[in-house]
Amino acid sequence: MRIDPQSLSELDIYKLLVGIVVPRPIAWISTIDSRGIVNLAPFSAFTFVSNKPPLLQVGIWRENGRRKDTARNIFAQRCFVINIVSEKLLETAHATSAPYPPEASEAELLGVELMPGELISAPRIAGSPVQMECIFHSSIQYGSDGAEAIVGEVVRFHIDDELIGDGKIDQRRLAPVARLGGPTYATLGTILHMP
Repeated sequence: MRIDPQSLSELDIYKLLVGIVVPRPIAWISTIDSRGIVNLAPFSAFTFVSNKPPLLQVGIWRENGRRKDTARNIFAQRCFVINIVSEKLLETAHATSAPYPPEASEAELLGVELMPGELISAPRIAGSPVQMECIFHSSIQYGSDGAEAIVGEVVRFHIDDELIGDGKIDQRRLAPVARLGGPTYATLGTILHMP
């Protein structure tokens, strides 16, 4: 099948891309606004772009031309935490993707335990096996809908002791969840080692 992207709506193109570019890791982002309201939201357009300094990138789309709460908080406070979603946290992380109003705290509504950031004002999700405190580095706007690639510099890693050995992460113990198309997810499944 050949498909001309020009013949598709933005939504149809989105559906194709999220079904093709799989699996995608999930950045469960915690931010705080100027009133002290904590926002939690998962994003699967997420990767790292540099190791020196450690830079992480998250793509955040706009809704009806407006920035989502997460992006607004990042630009206002200049910081955020990327928490990794493990299998045991999937249900709660998925629940935070619902469209809550800006004055609502997903953490409070869903009973998500938080911990303070050590170097930034945004809190960490206590149950997450890996939390990365980030300060805003840069952003680039893409496309006609104003989607933004937001880059943050990791200023502090918090990693469960049982996950790390010899400076490496044990992915089986991490048990990360990846996003597929729509509200579907995947676990690691079979791990292949190819020396």
